[in-house]
Amino acid sequence: MTTVGLADDQQLIRLGLRTLLESEDDLQLAWEAENGRQAVEHARRCPPDVILMDIRMPVLDGIAALRQIVADPVLGAVRVVVLTTFESDEHVFAALRAGAAGFLVKDAEPADLIRAIRLAAAGESLLSPSVTRRVIESLRDSADPKPTRVHAGLGGLTDREREIVALIGEGLNNDEIGRRLYISPATARTHVGRAMTKLGARDRAQLVVIAYQSGLIS
Repeated sequence: MTTVGLADDQQLIRLGLRTLLESEDDLQLAWEAENGRQAVEHARRCPPDVILMDIRMPVLDGIAALRQIVADPVLGAVRVVVLTTFESDEHVFAALRAGAAGFLVKDAEPADLIRAIRLAAAGESLLSPSVTRRVIESLRDSADPKPTRVHAGLGGLTDREREIVALIGEGLNNDEIGRRLYISPATARTHVGRAMTKLGARDRAQLVVIAYQSGLIS
C-alpha cells in the first residue's frame, strides 16, 4: 500500500485528489494539509510514501516546505511531487533544486496522476524528456557551465551503470533504457537503484544533474 499526503490550499483540488486516491486499491490517503507548514508537521508526525505538494500556498509555500522535508533525515524516504497550474521553467527548476522527485501540472489526466504517484513511490522519474532538456540547458547557462565537477562516486560505477546514468540524463525511463540496451525494464531498474545508492542520489532527478556535471552527457 502506497500512502499519500496532499498539500494544497484549495479545498476543491484536495477533494478531487482524495476521490481519485480512494478509487485505487493500492493507494491510501495519509493526511491533508492546506498550507506548507501543516504539510511539514503532518509529514513529521506521519511520513507518507509520496506527498503531492502545491507550490503556491499561504503561511509557507510548497518550495519552502519541500526544502524542510528534504533536509529532515527522518523523512529521507519521502518523495515529494510538486503540483502547479503552469509548467513554467522557474517552477520546474526551483522544485528540482529544492529536491523534488518530480513535477506535475494540475490539469493532468487522472490516469497520469495515479501513474505519477506510483512512479514516485518506486523511485522512478517524473520528468518528461522535454523538461529534462530544459534542466540541462539551464545547467549549461549557469555560471559554471562546463561539466568539470565529476562526482566522487562515479568511479565506483560499473560500465553498464555509467551508461544507464547517461541515458537517465537524456530523460529515458526504465522501459526506454531497456529497449535501448536490449535488457528488461526490471534489469534497468536494478542498475538504476545501484547507481543511485553508489552516487548517494535521492532520486532520478538528481541523477540528471550528476550525469551532466560529470560529463556523461553534453
